[in-house]
Amino acid sequence: MNARLKRFTIIAMIAAVYTVVSVALAPITYGNIQVRIAEALTLLPIIYPPAIWGVTLGCALTNLVGAMTGMNILGFMDVFVGTFATFLAAVCTYRLRNIEFKGLPLLAAFMPVLFNAIIIGLELAVVFFPATITSGFIISALEVGFGELVSCFVIGIPLIKVLAKTKIFKEI
Repeated sequence: MNARLKRFTIIAMIAAVYTVVSVALAPITYGNIQVRIAEALTLLPIIYPPAIWGVTLGCALTNLVGAMTGMNILGFMDVFVGTFATFLAAVCTYRLRNIEFKGLPLLAAFMPVLFNAIIIGLELAVVFFPATITSGFIISALEVGFGELVSCFVIGIPLIKVLAKTKIFKEI
């Protein structure tokens, strides 16, 4: 199998894992208070740059399935807004991958927290708190940010450390 085909296969597998985990855990995947476990995968660009496309596609598919089934309270708008947030976070995670504190990519891991808290927090505020958008944004951003902290720091960083040691993506 040539390198390009392997890369596309890995990207598709990352997207599939992101989508399956998110949909399987739908009650905690969508909404204001969410811990989207699959967001731990947004740290994969630290060790495998093409993962940017895998997590972006996975997020788009997750939000599309959620919108089509009524699980995603933000509907089809989130297919675009949420996917954009994940893409920006993944790109920034990749760009900051070499900045470490005590051997941990903390700044890179904070990018999904930051982008999702701000972008999804604003999206939720616009949809659900239009009359009190400032306070709605602050509350929503904190709720989404907390879930992202759990996904990225409690699950994501250990996952990346384990995967980096296995050198699973070095073979590709």
